[in-house]
Amino acid sequence: MMGQPKLEEIKDKLPSRYALVVATARRARQLLDGDPPRAGNFDGKTPPKPVTIALHEIKEDKLEASLEGDSSLS
Repeated sequence: MMGQPKLEEIKDKLPSRYALVVATARRARQLLDGDPPRAGNFDGKTPPKPVTIALHEIKEDKLEASLEGDSSLS
């Protein structure tokens, strides 16, 4: 089962905790809307929640987050 990464593992990936929260929420929404996961191990019977997947994608540098302009994720 995939647990959430620790804050210490991802705190330096984005400029602030606010940016981390915003990026995670936006990516989780994209996952809920059907975008396929870019990171993670899905060996368990129950797939991880979108927020957990988003945090792992940030930890593994699988997405880029921008808080400038339209603040979209790519």
